[in-house]
Amino acid sequence: MGDQKTQEEGTQHVEISTAVDNETIQPNMTHPPRIIITEAESKRICRKTDRTILVVLMWVYFLQILDKTVLGYGATFGLKTDTGLTGNQYSLIGSISSIAQLIWQPFSSYLIVRVPHRILMPILVLGWGIAQTCMSACTNFSGLMATRFFLGLFEAGCLPLFSMITAQWYRRAEQPVRVAAWYGTNGIGNIVAAGLSVGLSHIQSDVLKSWQIIFMFVGLLTVASVPIIYLLLDNDIPSARFLNEEEKIVAIERLRANQTGAGNREFKWDHVFEAIIEPKTWLFVAMSLMLNVGASVTNVFGPSILAGFGFDAEKSSLMSMPFGALQCIVILTSCWLAQKARLKGAVCMGLMLPVVAGLAMLYTIPHHGNQGPLLAGYYLLAFLYGGNPLVISWIVGNTGGTTKRSFISSAYNAASSAGNIIGPLLFNSKDAPSYHPGVRDCLAIFSTLVAIIIIQWGNLIFLNKLQEKKRFRNGKPAKLVDHSMQEHYHDIEENNEEQPSGRKLDGGDELGENAFLDLTDRKNDEFVYIY
Repeated sequence: MGDQKTQEEGTQHVEISTAVDNETIQPNMTHPPRIIITEAESKRICRKTDRTILVVLMWVYFLQILDKTVLGYGATFGLKTDTGLTGNQYSLIGSISSIAQLIWQPFSSYLIVRVPHRILMPILVLGWGIAQTCMSACTNFSGLMATRFFLGLFEAGCLPLFSMITAQWYRRAEQPVRVAAWYGTNGIGNIVAAGLSVGLSHIQSDVLKSWQIIFMFVGLLTVASVPIIYLLLDNDIPSARFLNEEEKIVAIERLRANQTGAGNREFKWDHVFEAIIEPKTWLFVAMSLMLNVGASVTNVFGPSILAGFGFDAEKSSLMSMPFGALQCIVILTSCWLAQKARLKGAVCMGLMLPVVAGLAMLYTIPHHGNQGPLLAGYYLLAFLYGGNPLVISWIVGNTGGTTKRSFISSAYNAASSAGNIIGPLLFNSKDAPSYHPGVRDCLAIFSTLVAIIIIQWGNLIFLNKLQEKKRFRNGKPAKLVDHSMQEHYHDIEENNEEQPSGRKLDGGDELGENAFLDLTDRKNDEFVYIY
């Protein structure tokens, strides 16, 4: 009786109406029809999704990074002097948007489930675009604090929303590269921000300072993008305008092996409770916190650290461009490796070792006459940017249930915000140009992060062992072939009907019937954790 209630509560409504094998599919069906699809059909739907959904995600995330990053370049072109900033005021301005994100995360978790994505995303983009534009009119510390607060408030839902969208459109094997595609705009944003800052700083104006022109340009670019985002984005597969009715059935069926559903509008508190009591959640949160301490340092203090090597304002900005290019290369390469090797933990741990080496170089090498080695050490910090997309795809692939996935994604972003708060506060202007205390603290943090990744890796292996025992008790094969992680599409029951143990499915049962019931990973015995 309890199991029946769980499935009823977890039921996902697939709102489509089409014809498959002469059977009319009515709206609000609890189970979409089982159909056989080919690898070619799966790839065709994936390509169509990339051309529409992925393009929107990449552009919006690029805008967010651009709006966030130009603060550091504004500082190199007179922001501090023109607005009379003193002491740690610049660090506080760098942290306030993250404080706003941290405050807003519980609301983001709820809104992402309840509000259609096509409505929510344009509202968020419009909000932070207006805030960024208003920054150009600020003349003092309080004005900058207010505008950066609202910028962070509207950006708060971006990363968890993107994680949810990726999960409900792509197979688990496809998710790492898609997350890398939109998160990789971190590097492109840094390159463009550096180039724009240098180019726009040459504009001569008697009214606007260089940093005001930079802030106004990127803010207005963001605002102008809102109508395009609204026109292109779709809420989910059943309402997708770029797919016909038959293609929607194929798009849903190819996600069956994910066992994570395709979206749901009901906010379920039992999902939240399950996420809170799981060690898996808090290990992901710890990874996010530590990763983003380092990320915030390069975003907010990157140009200042480069200036400490002996470069002027213009060269400091230009030297950030190779750093951005390296970010892109690291993000795409690491996610590709994780997809091919199917070992996110190993790749993520490998990425942190160059970061530890780079921080050690910045801490030990004298700042006089060593521009080359110091620059090499700084560029090694770009490897940390490969960690976030891997952990995001790790979360998305290891979490069943729409509300639970939204909560954990929001918790991840809250930890990211906390890291962005802590990072700049570790660096004090009085420690310039070497910033030794801050570099030392970051070195300790990233050394600890390597240990956290190893612990999570072992935890996921343990959870799979528990799932195998649960399936055995329920009369299903203990070991399942996880087709969602295979490069080519396979039907969920292929190679799973009978295992070497000799156990077969009990009469009438089929694998994959739980896939769209919006069950959490712990309640779905067919769920396979990826590590």
